[in-house]
Amino acid sequence: VVMAATRNVMRAVRVFEFGGPEVLKLQSDVLVPVPKENQVLIKVHACGVNPVETYIRSGTYARKPALPYTPGSDVAGVIESVGEHVSAFKKGDRVFTLETLSGGYAEYAVAAANRVFPLPDKLDFRQGAAIGVPYFTAYRALFQKGCAKAGESVLVHGASGGVGLAACQIARACGLKVLGTAGTEEGMNVILRNGAHQAFNHRDPNYIERIKACTEPGGVDIIIEMLSNVNLDADLQLLSCAGRVMVVGCRGCIEINPRDTMSKESSIIGVSLFLATEEERHECATAVLDGIEAGWLKPVVGLEYPLEKVAKAHEDIICSSGARGKMVLLL
Repeated sequence: VVMAATRNVMRAVRVFEFGGPEVLKLQSDVLVPVPKENQVLIKVHACGVNPVETYIRSGTYARKPALPYTPGSDVAGVIESVGEHVSAFKKGDRVFTLETLSGGYAEYAVAAANRVFPLPDKLDFRQGAAIGVPYFTAYRALFQKGCAKAGESVLVHGASGGVGLAACQIARACGLKVLGTAGTEEGMNVILRNGAHQAFNHRDPNYIERIKACTEPGGVDIIIEMLSNVNLDADLQLLSCAGRVMVVGCRGCIEINPRDTMSKESSIIGVSLFLATEEERHECATAVLDGIEAGWLKPVVGLEYPLEKVAKAHEDIICSSGARGKMVLLL
């Protein structure tokens, strides 16, 4: 009996109370979840870390999971077993997920089969863990909410992180003129290698003027905004007539003058992947899988952490001086 029990447990990160990174507790005796009908169990090889997971953990986010819980939605790994009525996957298949039911910061995770997608051999598990939330969010921001069209210009504000690089790759592949900002020389180089026509350093005091000069006389059609509490006011000055700011990320409040939207009939549009319909998710998935097949969708993996260093990962994703790709946990 003791032997059987040890095989049914795994290492997983558990959160018992909301708070700082220190509330992330790595435990080695968590029961391995069992997939129910239309669910699969995945042996996790890598799991993406997203800023939203730090907001949820702190308890300040609109959605609060029931405690205790395991964070993490973007996993990549191998199917361990499948529940009833699952025909799309079998044991041994390489997959990535858009979300999990049991939490991705763990050695095994259960996910609904319709949130799981095949991971082609040309991408490794680290890259697989960098697809779900970033690419689906970027596609939703650009096309489902931003109505981007070939020939338009897009500024990706904070382009060197997971969602930013995804937006650069997708926008470039779809015929947009792509501008991106980053906070380091290295970040700017990463952006340029991943679809941006031009890169700007958002630590340069004159960078807004430089973007204006580059987009004269019309301005930017779409801005994908990762830090709206800092940039939204400046974004409104950069927009073209009927331009739109897509709010993907925010960490606080900002004061703006609504008149800036009137003079150009511009829009500020919030983006939440959580609110996507089944049809919209299917559209995102189709675009993403096509991009992988075509070869232009190549996730850039940034900092990597073992599960033991999960608290450090949560600290760094908020406090580090500049992203260079998607942060992942390795198992």
